[in-house]
Amino acid sequence: MPAGSVTVTEKRKSIFGTNLRWSICGLLFFATTVNYVDRQVLGILKPVLEHDLHWNEQDYSWVVFTFQLAYALMMPLAGRAMDWLGTRVGYAIAVAVWSTASMLHALASTPFQFAMARFALGLGEASNFPAAIKTVADWFPKRERSFATGIFNSGSNIGAIVAPLAVPIVAAHFGWRASFIFTGSLDVVWLIAWLSFYRKPSEHKLLTEQERRLIESDSEGETPAQVPYSKVISKRPAWAFLAGKFLTDPVWWFYLFWIPGFLHDKYNLDLTHLGPPLIVIYVVADIGSVLGGWLSKGLVSRGADLSRARKTAMLACAIAVTPVSLIMFTGGNLWLTVGLISLAAAAHQGWSANLFTLPSDTFPRRAVGSVVGLGGMGGAFGGMLVAPAIGWWLDHSDKSYGPLFIAAGSMYLIALLIIHLLIPRIHQVEV
Repeated sequence: MPAGSVTVTEKRKSIFGTNLRWSICGLLFFATTVNYVDRQVLGILKPVLEHDLHWNEQDYSWVVFTFQLAYALMMPLAGRAMDWLGTRVGYAIAVAVWSTASMLHALASTPFQFAMARFALGLGEASNFPAAIKTVADWFPKRERSFATGIFNSGSNIGAIVAPLAVPIVAAHFGWRASFIFTGSLDVVWLIAWLSFYRKPSEHKLLTEQERRLIESDSEGETPAQVPYSKVISKRPAWAFLAGKFLTDPVWWFYLFWIPGFLHDKYNLDLTHLGPPLIVIYVVADIGSVLGGWLSKGLVSRGADLSRARKTAMLACAIAVTPVSLIMFTGGNLWLTVGLISLAAAAHQGWSANLFTLPSDTFPRRAVGSVVGLGGMGGAFGGMLVAPAIGWWLDHSDKSYGPLFIAAGSMYLIALLIIHLLIPRIHQVEV
């Protein structure tokens, strides 16, 4: 090689500098976005499907139930798969599965057929958060993990924004079945980008030595050995994470799957008019996701210990959720209602950004995927139990949503109390 020449790899390193990990975070953000686009389509099309296929609330709730059942069953397996296979291969397989399942919805005509497609979607989508959290643990030092988690977790809100923008247009021009084909095809784009770009830090040729040292700066003492599940479930932080997910994930499922129907029932918004309120809700939620991670990171940078920073941020989010309990007293004002839901959705996402860091705060990296999978299973089981109850309640109460919002507003403070009792101080456990 001539003196002074620069290799292609060195040129690419100079482009990324010491910020390659944030490009990896961008891929996680992209994956979470398309994950939620696929997930949100059913809720947006709910009024159309109820009309065209003659569904009632119970039919719809059982379709939602099957998704959450598959999600719950697959979550612990997905977490272990990420620990065993590694995120490059494991994440790619998961996205291929859920992309195919998403497009299979286009062939369904009965609640049972939708339920089967939804079950397959849940099997694939269950891997998203275990894979993403494990990737953050691999690529970021502890002090940056809540912020990185908040950034990629905000993709769930971007997905929920893209869906109401794109789905009504596609459905209006090509029919509701084409909506599932369109959203499923977005996953293929991510799959190509992931397989082309992603490697572990130890294998990535574009990672500089300076950034490698930063990533590994607080990983001393983390064991490289596989952690048995029996040891994971014997630790209180695992149960704290599971409890937090079990109590608060059903609230998010309720927003995701029933808010479009709520706005249709209470404010007579059809498919073409649901977009603006849903976009506002999820734009604000997106801001909340990033702010929740930023608040915790900011407290740490100002000298607060990790335990105080995480719990203070979670308390702020839990308090911010509570006004949604008053939603039935808005006097029929659509935008006041949207504002309360937006605040609650933002607070939930800020809460999640900090809750999702608990596994990497308290367990070695090789166990993180398993712990996230365990908690995700708890959250999905919570949603699975709640979905039929919501359907039954709405069918038998003349669609009275008030008690549902009261429950949604109270769950976070209860969850935080349980988490605090289980882990008074956040620290790495011995496994």
